[in-house]
Amino acid sequence: MRFFYLIAFLFVIPVSADNNSDPLELTDQKIVYLTGIEYRLTFNKVDSSLYKEEISIASNDKNILSGRISEYLQQDNSLQISVQFESSGTHTISLNREIQSTNIRVVPGWLSILPALFAIALALITRQVLIALFAGVWLGATFIYGYNPFSGFLFTLSEYIGKAPANPDRISILIFTLALGGMVGVMSKSGGTKGVVKNISRFASNARHGQLAVWLMGVLIFFDDYANTLIVGNTMRPLTDKLKISREKLSYLVDSTAAPVANIAIISTWIGYELSLISESFNTIGLDQNAYITFFKTIPVNFYPIFALIFGWSVAYFGRDLFSMYKAEQRAADNKGLMCQNAVPLSDMDSDELTAKEGAPLRWYNALIPVGLVIVTTLLGLWFTGLQGTTLPDSELQSMGIIHYISTIIGSSNSFAVLMWAAFIGGFTAILLALFQKILTLNESILAWVAGVKAMIMAALILTMAWAIGTICTDIQTANYVISITEDLLSPHWLPALSFIIAGLIAFATGTSWGTMAILAPLVIPLSYQLPLMDASISSTTAAGIFLSSIASILAGATFGDHCSPISDTTIMSSMASGADHIDHVRTQLPYALIVAGISIFVGYLPVGYGLPGWLMLLIGAVAIILFVRFAGKKVGKAGF
Repeated sequence: MRFFYLIAFLFVIPVSADNNSDPLELTDQKIVYLTGIEYRLTFNKVDSSLYKEEISIASNDKNILSGRISEYLQQDNSLQISVQFESSGTHTISLNREIQSTNIRVVPGWLSILPALFAIALALITRQVLIALFAGVWLGATFIYGYNPFSGFLFTLSEYIGKAPANPDRISILIFTLALGGMVGVMSKSGGTKGVVKNISRFASNARHGQLAVWLMGVLIFFDDYANTLIVGNTMRPLTDKLKISREKLSYLVDSTAAPVANIAIISTWIGYELSLISESFNTIGLDQNAYITFFKTIPVNFYPIFALIFGWSVAYFGRDLFSMYKAEQRAADNKGLMCQNAVPLSDMDSDELTAKEGAPLRWYNALIPVGLVIVTTLLGLWFTGLQGTTLPDSELQSMGIIHYISTIIGSSNSFAVLMWAAFIGGFTAILLALFQKILTLNESILAWVAGVKAMIMAALILTMAWAIGTICTDIQTANYVISITEDLLSPHWLPALSFIIAGLIAFATGTSWGTMAILAPLVIPLSYQLPLMDASISSTTAAGIFLSSIASILAGATFGDHCSPISDTTIMSSMASGADHIDHVRTQLPYALIVAGISIFVGYLPVGYGLPGWLMLLIGAVAIILFVRFAGKKVGKAGF
């Protein structure tokens, strides 16, 4: 027992920060602070009798800042101090030293990017995504909890992985994912999936038509990226397998039409969030402009999502691919496997538990009716929850145009709850269809549903790990560090391109597009409005172009980084829905995403920043992509091309 107490003392006790019994209250205190970044520290209201007292920040008995409370007093009697920590360690903030104090921990800024980079590199090297994500979370927790690896391990489990799904939206995503897997399991067991393949094969009879069908279905399901990914991947996989289209290609087509379509769609679950960020930024700078009209104007200069869609259509239509995607497609065409030999798919819908029951009739409607109900339920659910969720008065809603009105309602919806409802309704319908036609017994239907859920377990675990490392990146302030090392590069002409790059880096490192938008919108939108006005050499037309393209670049860059990142939930879900190896999906998709990003920067954001019209650059970029794929891509030897 003494040995146990000794171990606890050596490993666990050191991570606890020493606090006085009467600490100085620092509002919104961060877990750690980074060196080289300026922080505004806000403290609780102080009693008027303490105005003449001194407040100080010290590290190792060396004062960093000191002065009277009255110097930092705000109108509401709170204190606000701007400080930049130049060294790591424990810093003590004291009010008159003997009265009260609190401690904060500071770590070197460069450490903040290591957890995400380590996880991504390890995943690409080992091809073991679960282990790589766990290692990244562990490394970050070790930095946060006193560089103690044992404490980092314990808190990785309890504070990060254990709490990662402890969020209503995330729980809804997990349940939706698993329930949709259950629906697909019943559809497969009852022969509905094979029936769809049999009927669609009459129209999509070759690889070109099959790929175009996947791309088109991805564009048509524009209202939500999660629904898009899971419906298109699960529905089209049996068809693409029959047409010898690699799982890597399927997952790419699914991924490249999910977030890009939802990003620019004027009616989607993204629109409300995007408009709220734009509107809040406008309020900050006192700009009286309609956020929805502004968003509408940004669509022609939202280059990456549009170019990603054009690139996806081009590779599908011409049947030409490049780099590792070409090798994957040629492997599938040569009957050497839809996946590489050592692939580990995130979902396994090809198991014996999910093969069609012997003698089951191959009726297409046993699959399309449940899928159709998922889509209809999602649309209706978005509408009715949006009506309940909007806080705008009826008079304001009635004064809107029809498209603006619909977008406002859907943007106010509870999309996560709606998707969960839709998945269960689709699953119940699939079971009822199988029962009423006496294709499956009740026991067989339930077992098929459970088998479909089991096929999604690996993806659910990886999603949980991805959320955990996202929380680590938030706690260790990865985004703040990326911004701090790039902010000096910002200039009016370069602002759209640099905003796109910075957003891409943050989204790639953190795996979240929405989080990236929330971080950058309050910074970039005011800058893009004010900086061009301060430069007399910039015309009003160019200034307007910089302003609109900078807003678009935040949305586009966040989508680009999220599109590339192995720790992104949408990237993981694309691999899962397509039954692809996750690392193979990332490895084959990354070159395509980088090509599209390069064209977006050099043909889009940079020229627009120097005054060229956005519509012209959009046209030039589209032509450049089509010509690039047609003449630089290699033709895969498949029927139909």
